[in-house]
Amino acid sequence: MNNNWQSSLTRTQKVRNRWRQFDALRLGMDWTEEDLTKFQIFIDDVYGDSHPGSIHLGDLSEAAGMGVMESGGKAAHFHVTDLCDGWAQGHSGMNYILASRETIADMVELHGSVIPWDGAIMVSSCDKSIPAHLMAMARLNIPAIHMPGGTMGSGPDLSTIAYGGDISLREHQKKVTVQEIREFCLTSAPTCGACPFLGTAGTMQCISEALGLALPGTALIPAFYQELYRKARQAGKAIINLVQRRIKTSEILTPAAFENAIKVHAAIGGSTNAIIHLPAIAYEAGYELPLELFNQANQEIPYLTNLQPSGEFPTQFFWYAGGIPMIQWLIRDQLDLSVMTVTGKTLGENLEDLMNDNYFERVQSYLTNHRISASDIIRTPEKATKKGSIAILKGSLAPDCAVIKYAAAPDHKLVKKGPVTIFESEDEAYQGIVDNKIKPDDIIIIRNEGPRGSGMPEMFMTTEALSSIPELSASVTLITDGRYSGATRGICIGHVAPEAALGGPIGLIKTGDLVLVDIPNRRLDVIGFKGQETTPEEVARVLEGRRSKWQPPVSNAKRGVLRRYSEKAAPVNRGAYLE
Repeated sequence: MNNNWQSSLTRTQKVRNRWRQFDALRLGMDWTEEDLTKFQIFIDDVYGDSHPGSIHLGDLSEAAGMGVMESGGKAAHFHVTDLCDGWAQGHSGMNYILASRETIADMVELHGSVIPWDGAIMVSSCDKSIPAHLMAMARLNIPAIHMPGGTMGSGPDLSTIAYGGDISLREHQKKVTVQEIREFCLTSAPTCGACPFLGTAGTMQCISEALGLALPGTALIPAFYQELYRKARQAGKAIINLVQRRIKTSEILTPAAFENAIKVHAAIGGSTNAIIHLPAIAYEAGYELPLELFNQANQEIPYLTNLQPSGEFPTQFFWYAGGIPMIQWLIRDQLDLSVMTVTGKTLGENLEDLMNDNYFERVQSYLTNHRISASDIIRTPEKATKKGSIAILKGSLAPDCAVIKYAAAPDHKLVKKGPVTIFESEDEAYQGIVDNKIKPDDIIIIRNEGPRGSGMPEMFMTTEALSSIPELSASVTLITDGRYSGATRGICIGHVAPEAALGGPIGLIKTGDLVLVDIPNRRLDVIGFKGQETTPEEVARVLEGRRSKWQPPVSNAKRGVLRRYSEKAAPVNRGAYLE
């Protein structure tokens, strides 16, 4: 893409002067001759009948287009419908979900590259579409804004769609009534918007704003509020400001911006999937994002939120309590406030503007309807009881990395050791739970579920089954080279790398081997065999002997997108992007 800017011409002007078919084709649509001379903005959304997080995005894109028009630009709309993790649960469809991130990013890159647009707006709500859009924004490196699609309203008694795991397990065990199933289906997803707990969708909306790529206060607006559409219209106006000032994505996605986002992630208790997506976005921006930054942030930043699945409240209440701007305000002394954002102002200037605009008082006034205080949802640092929310573990079982969200575990200072039970797939493990083969305090391993193994599906079906059984939820430890839903609860360690399909230690250990989980010291180690602890040197010798006989798993079932992804995906500790 030609990134040469001229003060008197739009970026499309050069093409118009060289190839007049460019104008003729536009005039064959809804363009006028006057439109040809305006700043030209493409708006890419993931609108479609795919799930509640995307069904309303066409209207949101139209609102953004209106803002572009009001500021003297011309908008063109493009669509790449995303997929829903919830629809993919319980069958092989989940294997395709992470790969969809790459496909969406590729399509948006194509939309933005074939025509030399002056700027872009990306509209998305959910798990893979948001990181895909941010990756594409980094690749295109033109003025661009992300517009989050907001959050779904909660069900009865502040319930959410996440309770589906409990319903499904009890259905498999024939312990639920038809009426209970019906009531869940009718009430758990009452509006459009992203899932209303702080899963990956909510986390990535927050990350977009924390990076400075979304307008202040736009993450997790209730999707049924007109405020969301006003913000989309404002985004349409803001993109023209960025174009006029020549502020490209690379001036916003700086190392300081990534460090700010990691600190915000620690403060809100975000999904472990951000540990995959942020390095992938950084890669597209030309940076390497060491995972040690996450450990540093989570040892320094107080954990401030009380949000489901780790706490009490759905995410609409997070926005009422002040959302990401409130988090940034509370930890402002630990952030770089000089970073540029899509407002064309710095983070510090944005926070000052919000204070002057009475923003916090205005959004918090919604809480009077519920007789809840903002401090019930977002704690001040002085009242925080722990630092951070996730830990990056390493050791002889995970030489490159493993991740645990200890904010969702029953004991964030957990140290545990014992023999492991190996399952070669999530289906095997889930059936083991249904058949009551998993016992309290067990340590179970699910392997062959990494990017190269099966596309890196999330283990939500299994973790929700465990969480639904009280005697297992607080004691069973689950370790996998796959990943987890942002709604995961319990002692769940994922992203073990190198993965089993690449011959990592997780692919070499056997049922009965001893492992140590040590969250305070960030360790995940193999410590013995056949019930006997041994030395690290002996562990290394035994694993190397097993490696010499190891054969990579062979699968002839993969085709198309999944085959390409599983052959070319980068290691998970680098972002699992396509190399």
